[in-house]
Order: sequence, then C-alpha cells, then structure tokens
Amino acid sequence: MKSIRTSGHSIAAALLAAFLFCAGCRKESGLRSALERKSGVVELPSGDTGLSRPLVIEGARDLTIRGTARSRLRMKFDGRAALLILRSKNVKLENFAIEGNRESADRRLALPPSDQPMARWNPNNAILVEDSSGIAITGLSIRNVVSYAVLVSRCKQVVIDRVSVGDSGSLDENGFNNATGGILIEEGTQRFTVRNCKLRNIRGNGIWTHSLYRSPRNRDGEFTGNELNYIGRDALQAGHVVALRIQANHGGFIGFPSAIVDVLHGAVPVAIDTAGNVEDSVYAGNSFEEVNGKCIDLDGFHDGAVRGNQCINRRDAGAYPHGHYGIVLNNSNPDMQSKNITIDSNIITGFRFGGLFLIGRDHIVRGNVFRNVNTAHCNDNPAIGCLYKKDEPDLLRGGIYLGKGAERPAPAARNLVENNTVQGYGMSKYCVVFAPGVRREANTIRGNRCEE
Repeated sequence: MKSIRTSGHSIAAALLAAFLFCAGCRKESGLRSALERKSGVVELPSGDTGLSRPLVIEGARDLTIRGTARSRLRMKFDGRAALLILRSKNVKLENFAIEGNRESADRRLALPPSDQPMARWNPNNAILVEDSSGIAITGLSIRNVVSYAVLVSRCKQVVIDRVSVGDSGSLDENGFNNATGGILIEEGTQRFTVRNCKLRNIRGNGIWTHSLYRSPRNRDGEFTGNELNYIGRDALQAGHVVALRIQANHGGFIGFPSAIVDVLHGAVPVAIDTAGNVEDSVYAGNSFEEVNGKCIDLDGFHDGAVRGNQCINRRDAGAYPHGHYGIVLNNSNPDMQSKNITIDSNIITGFRFGGLFLIGRDHIVRGNVFRNVNTAHCNDNPAIGCLYKKDEPDLLRGGIYLGKGAERPAPAARNLVENNTVQGYGMSKYCVVFAPGVRREANTIRGNRCEE
C-alpha cells in the first residue's frame, strides 16, 4: 500500500482557507444579529462581507446601516436582492458598496408580462425596497448586478443621493437588453428624489419610473443632477407618473453598444423617454451627447413643459444605426391626449431624421434650435428606408413635421410654432411641413428660420 504524503504548504493553505471562510461566516452572522434589533445604528465591518442569503429588514423603525469606504457586501447567492427592506420606516443606508452576482448568475431574462411589476419579476437586485417610507440611500457604490441596483416599489418619501452604479443589467434570450441595470421607482411610489448619482455601463435603463396600467401612478418626484454614460436603453424615463421634474442631468453614449438594443420590442434608445400617462411634469436643462436614438420622446406626455434641453450628435448618420427624430410626440396610452405642452429653447443637433414630430393640440413650440437634422438625407438616400409611410413622403425629412396622429389619431391643431431655427439637409424646402389632412391654417406658424 502506497503512503499518502501531504506537503506542509498544502496543509497551511487549507488551514488558511478554512480560517478565512470561518471569518467571513462570522462577519455575516454578526451583521445579521445586529440587524435583528431593527433600530439604531448598525456599523458594517471593513472589508468584504459575503452574503449567503438576503439581508432582510422587515418592520424596522429608525434604522441606520452605515459603512466605510472599505465596507462591501458581496452577493454569493441567487435570490430577490442582496438587501431587502420590507414594511419599514425611516431606514438609512450610508457609505458602503454592494457587489452583485452578475458574473455567476447572469442568466437571460425576458421583460415581464404586462401584469407583473418589476419587483416581483426580476431577481438578483442589489437593493429592493417595498411598502416602506422615509428611505434614504446615500453614498453607495453598486456594481455587477443582474437586475436593478435600486428598485423601490409602493413606497413614500424616498431619497437616493450620490449613488454610483456600474456594469449592471442583464439581457434577454435574444441577447438584447431588458431594461435592467439602473435605478427604478415603481408602482405608485410618492415623493421620491434621485439626485447626484453616477451610472455607467448599464445595459438597460438608467433612472426611471414605471407602473402597471391599472396601478396607481407614481407621483411627486425629481431626477436631478445625475450623470449617465453608456446606457443601453433609456438614460431617463418618466413612466406613468404625475409631477416629475427631470432637470440638470447630463451624460452621453445613450443606446450603446448598438448590438444589445432591443429591436424586437421597438425599444429605440432615448435620452429622456416617456411612457404611460404623464402629466404636470417638466424636463428642463438636461444635456446629452452621442444619442443612438431619440433625444426626447413624449409618448403619453401632456400638460407639461420641455425647456432648455440639449442633445448633440457629432458624427455622421452611420454612427447611429438606431438614430431617429430629435423630439417625438406620441399617444399610446388610451387615457391621455397630447395637449398643452410647451417645447421651448431646446437645442437638437445631428439627428438622423427631423427635429420635431408634432401631433395633438394647444402646444407651444418656441425658440428651439434644430441643427444638422436629416443626416440620413431623406428621401435622397436609397440605403435608408425613408418612406416609412407611403402616403406621408415628408414624414422623415421634415424639420418640424405636424402629423395627423401616432398610435391614435391626433391631428396637429391650434399649435403655436414660432421663432425656431431649423437647419439641415433639405430644410430650405422641408423646414415646416404638414401631414396629409393637417391644415396649416389650423395652426399658427411664424418667424421660423430655415437653412440648408
């Protein structure tokens, strides 16, 4: 019988691994014990704390979880979230990092069915907060998350401040993005603020709101001073919300990488997008560069204002394969009408088709600058399908196009379009144009400057 020899080095390595494993277990166990108090201040240990299951905070009151620059929670399991806050009040998360499990659990996940909120559908989030109030998340760094860095559902009084998110989000079974990766407020959340956050390399949406059609709309929110770069879907989105201010945000490379854009669902990337029924809201002072899609989409937006925003594309049309109009109005939601929008002093540069697609009534379009529009050279470029609708040959080449409707009929009428500058290919002829059946005399068009 041969003898079995084991080197001293291998024994030492095994003992060290066992020691470190036990030390990690003690860190996690100690943290869970501290959180059982559900109030007071819990200090996270320095270094990594591996999590074998979610940290569940349920029914907490006046609880602060505080870390240092070296405190990090590492998600080592497959579940709802690293940190799950349920039915709690006045919970603060301060100054620590969360490392997700995207490298080990990055499975393909489709968009949810229309009756499923994201909180129920999407696993492996970093922070998931449900049915809580007085939540403050400050100074966190979150990366490598499969679903959402922060997902807030059915809550009140939420502040997310100076949170950094990177390299997060997953893909669907076709290899396209599925909206995940960023910060999501959903299902009737009220009085929320997301400010001074930095997001980079997000496969889906950056910062957004969402609710199911039959759920209460989100209400009274603010997205301010955030920086978003390399976002695969929408940088910012107002979804089914009342009184949301999106202001002073900036970033670039929206809709990149192009290969993961969700073309099957028609999810053209947008710097500032809209969905559902959105009213009494303002998009102001936002600035983006290199947008592979639209600058601003107002699908469902009404009775609000879009002021002083800027989108600049500096390359030729081929650099933006999903390029589109600069600003687009739409009316997919059956409970709204496109009306009473002020579109004022925006600067749109270098978009593939026109500057503004306008439907509906009682809008004010004033003092905007649309530069280098129609970079696709419609309808003189056979390589691009410019005749999207055969009965509307000017649709994609018009600088400002007054349409007869979008998802539903909504002929442009009683709109004031004045003192805008429109410059680009064909703009000496197709500067302000009208869809068949839309009457110029039904609108007031004056003082616009048109240039090639």
